[in-house]
Amino acid sequence: MFLILHREGEVEPTRWRYNPKKLMSVEREDIERRTGRNFSDFTAAVLQGNSLCRRALLFTFLRRDHAKVRFEDVDFAWDELKLEYSRQEWERIREDVVSTQHGDQLAAALVTIDAAIETAFDDTETEGKAQLPIAD
Repeated sequence: MFLILHREGEVEPTRWRYNPKKLMSVEREDIERRTGRNFSDFTAAVLQGNSLCRRALLFTFLRRDHAKVRFEDVDFAWDELKLEYSRQEWERIREDVVSTQHGDQLAAALVTIDAAIETAFDDTETEGKAQLPIAD
């Protein structure tokens, strides 16, 4: 999964690979303090669109590039920040859907998933089977 920041007026968005299992312990602990959530709850809240959790995640990635950035300075319009599954993640989702759904429900889901696969970013740097962005 990728966290993508595309500010108004920027030609190219900034894209960070988001894998909760690869965040460092100091980053996870900081996120827990800032959001008041344990890390596994945080990862679910990010996917559900929690603003504070997404801001904390953006801060974590921005701080990697700019060590002096302050949390108070991290601000974004809602349409400037998004999460996107990679093509490999969509393919894994497709496999799961095929094995769990049937009939019209399966057909409808596959139309949506296949369209997403066509436009998804191909994450060629990941090895093996893609994992969904939820911490265990």
